Amino acid sequence: MTTILVTGGTGTLGRLVAERLRADGHEVRVLSRHAQPYAVDLRKGGAALDAAVTGVDTIVHCATTQTGGDEKAAAQLIAAARRADVGHLVYISIVGVDQVPFPYYRAKLAVEKQIEESGLEWTVLRTTQFHDLLVMFFNAVSRVPVMLLPAGVSDQPIEVAEVAGRLAELAVGSPAGRVEDMGGPEVRSFEELARAYLKATGRGRRIVNVRLAGKAYREFRAGGHLAVERAVGKGTFEEYLARRFPGRAV
Repeated sequence: MTTILVTGGTGTLGRLVAERLRADGHEVRVLSRHAQPYAVDLRKGGAALDAAVTGVDTIVHCATTQTGGDEKAAAQLIAAARRADVGHLVYISIVGVDQVPFPYYRAKLAVEKQIEESGLEWTVLRTTQFHDLLVMFFNAVSRVPVMLLPAGVSDQPIEVAEVAGRLAELAVGSPAGRVEDMGGPEVRSFEELARAYLKATGRGRRIVNVRLAGKAYREFRAGGHLAVERAVGKGTFEEYLARRFPGRAV
C-alpha cells in the first residue's frame, strides 16, 4: 500500500483524486489550510508541513490560488519533500502556461520549473480548463443583462473527474516527467459555450463579443491554451450542465 499526500485535497480536483486513490486501496493524507489532521498553509510551511510529508511515498500537488502565492507554496513543499525523502512529486498544470502570458499561467509555469529543478523525481500533467471554471466565469458575466465575452476565443473544457482519474494513475506509477497533455473532447467558441450555459440555467441574456487588448488575449485567440491534438476527454460541456442544472433541457 502506498502512502500519498494530496495537497488541496478538499478542492474540486484534489477531493476527487483523494477519493479515487482511497478507493484503490491507498493510504491518503489530505492537506489543506483547514483539513485536520494536516491543516497547513503551504506558503508558511513549518513543522506541520514536515509532519504531513513524513513517511509519504508520493505527493500529488493540487493546491493552487489565483490570488498569488503558488511559487512560495511550491518552494515550501519541495523543501519539505526533500527533507522527508519523498520519492515522487506529481503536479497538475494547465495547457498553454508556456504560451499565454496570463499572470496565473506564468505562476503555474514557474512552479513547473521549480519542480523540474528540485532534485526530486517528478511528473507534470497539463490539462485544459475544467467545466466548472467556465460555469464560474459565465455566472459572473451573466449577472447583468448584457453578457460580454472575449471575441474570437475558444475553449476545450474537460471533465474534472477524468483528470482526477489520470492523476491517480500517475501517482501510483513511476515518475514520468512531463506527460502528454489532456484536452476536453471538443473545441468550442466562447459564444457557443455561453449559449449552452444560458439554456441550461434558463437565463435570458444578450451576448456581445468584445475585442480585448494585450498579448495574453492574442494568445488565447490563437489557441495557445488548447490541446487540439490531445482531445482525449469524453465528458462534454452539455453533459456537465445537465448534471449541474438538472431539470432543464440542454
